[in-house]
Amino acid sequence: MNTSHSRSILISVLLLVGIGTVMVYSSTALMSMREHGSGFNFLLKHLFTVGIGTAVMLMLARTDYRKYRSLVYVLLGVSVVLLLLVFMPGIGISANGARRWLRLWPTTFQPSELVKVVMVIFLADYMDRNIERMRDFRYGIAIPLGVMLLFQVIIIRQPDFGAVMSLGILTFGLLILGGARLSHIGSLALLALPAVYLLIMTSSYRSKRLLCFLDPWKDAQGCGFQLIQSFIAFGNGSLWGLGLGGSKQKLYFLPEAHTDFIFSLIGEELGLIGAMFVIAVFIWLFVKGFQVSVRAGDPFSYFLTLGLTMLIGVQAIINIAVSTGLMPTKGLPLPFISYGGSALLINMAAAGILMNIARNGDDAPVKSPVMYFKGAGRGALQRAGRSHSWSHRQR
Repeated sequence: MNTSHSRSILISVLLLVGIGTVMVYSSTALMSMREHGSGFNFLLKHLFTVGIGTAVMLMLARTDYRKYRSLVYVLLGVSVVLLLLVFMPGIGISANGARRWLRLWPTTFQPSELVKVVMVIFLADYMDRNIERMRDFRYGIAIPLGVMLLFQVIIIRQPDFGAVMSLGILTFGLLILGGARLSHIGSLALLALPAVYLLIMTSSYRSKRLLCFLDPWKDAQGCGFQLIQSFIAFGNGSLWGLGLGGSKQKLYFLPEAHTDFIFSLIGEELGLIGAMFVIAVFIWLFVKGFQVSVRAGDPFSYFLTLGLTMLIGVQAIINIAVSTGLMPTKGLPLPFISYGGSALLINMAAAGILMNIARNGDDAPVKSPVMYFKGAGRGALQRAGRSHSWSHRQR
C-alpha cells in the first residue's frame, strides 16, 4: 500500500478545484448579477457539482477498483443507452445546435463524459485478457476500435467533435501502450484521414474554426474573435497578472471565459506566473499517475492507471493548447477548473479511482511505458507481464 501517491493526487486535485472555484466566481459574478440578480448564481451551481464530485471521489477512493471488471459490459451498455437518450424529446436538452445533455434535476449530465472513463475501464480489462494477442489485427485493433467507433458514431450525431477526438486519442494511445502493432495503427490512421477531412469540411462551423485557427485576424469580428480575445487576455496579464477580479476580457469580450477559455482568464488575472503554476500542478498530477502505473502488479491496474491519467492529461493539454492558439478551438473544459458539470464530476471520479489504485495496487514494479517508444518490439508488455507473473490463470 502506498498512501503517499494517493495523498499527492488528492492534494493536486483539491488545489486545482480550489483555483477553479475562485476563477469561476471571478468570471461569472457580473454575468450572474445581470442575468439572475445575484452574483453567486453560477458559483453556487459550481459548488453543488464540486460537493457531489468530492463525495464521489472519496467514495471511489475507498472502493476496490478491481470490482469494475465484473461491471465492464454493463457500463458499456448503460453508456450506449445514455448516449441515445439525449435524442429523446423531454429527456435530452438541445443548446447551440447540439444535443449532448440529459435533463437531471437540479442539473444536467453529458453522457459522452462518462463514455471516456467507461472506455478506459473496458480497454484495461480487454487488453489484460488478450495480452498475448495484442499483435494480432483482430484482437489488437479490430475489436477495441469497433467499440470506440460505436460510441463515436453516436457522439458525432449530437454533434460533439471534441469528445470524438479525445476518445480517439485515448483509445489509440492505450492500444499502442498495450502492444498493438504500430503498422496496423498507422495504416488505420491514414485510412481515417479522408473521413476526418469530410467531417471538417462538410461542416461550416468546423471548417471556419480550422481556417480561423490558421489566421484568426482574417475574420477578427467573426470566427477569429474568441481566439484573439484570448490572446488579449494573456497579453493583459503579462508576468504577474491584473489581480483577482481585475480581468477586462470577462466583461463580455471573451466568450466562454468560465468554461472552455478559463485558462485565458487565469493568464489575465494571475499572469504568466499563475498560469505556469496551474500547469505545474497538472504536471505533478500526471507524474504521480504514471508513478502509480509503473508500480502496478498486474496489467489491468497498469492500463487502468495509464488510461485515467491520459484521460485527464489529454483534456488538459487540448484545452491549454486551444487557449494559447496552438490548436483549433474545441469545446473541451479544463479538468477540475472549468465551470462545473459532467466533466468536473467525471474527472473527480477518475481521480478517486487513481487514488484507490495508488493505495491498493500491488507494489511489484513493471517496466516503464517509455520502452514502447524506444522500439521494444514484439511482446514488450507480454515479456514484462511474464517477468512479474502477470497471468489470468493465477488469479
